[in-house]
Amino acid sequence: MQLKGSCHCGAVKFEVKAYGPVPYMRCYCSICRKTAGGGGFAINLGANAKSLKVRGKKAITRFHAKIDGKKSQGERSFCSNCGSALWVWDPRWPELIHPFASAIDSQLPKAPEHVHILLDSKADWVPVDAKARDRKFDEYPDQSLEDWHRVHGLLKKA
Repeated sequence: MQLKGSCHCGAVKFEVKAYGPVPYMRCYCSICRKTAGGGGFAINLGANAKSLKVRGKKAITRFHAKIDGKKSQGERSFCSNCGSALWVWDPRWPELIHPFASAIDSQLPKAPEHVHILLDSKADWVPVDAKARDRKFDEYPDQSLEDWHRVHGLLKKA
């Protein structure tokens, strides 16, 4: 599924082909909470890294979070003008890119359920709005983003 996205100020615009376009997984880790904000969680999608087309590359800043005191290989891209979180890319899985649902301008499918992850690092002030069908994990889920989409019949050709 072809997705179009942008930052808040419009300095960065991008397109990407997503195999996992359903915004179903809410990550409550301190990195997502502090860099993407919102409800105390971030939601990323799954896409083909080679399909990424970007306008406004000069306005992009990259950030490597620290995990257990070490610099993460994962690279978070932001607009240097307005601070909008755009996507995450990791050289350990170079074929994948994970745009943040918050940066997508295209209409996204609605998730039949949500998966709440890394609840062990959730801020105390953040309520978890979990419905009856939702699954919750203190750490990482038992399914990959791709597997979740496949099980639900929502996997797209990227």
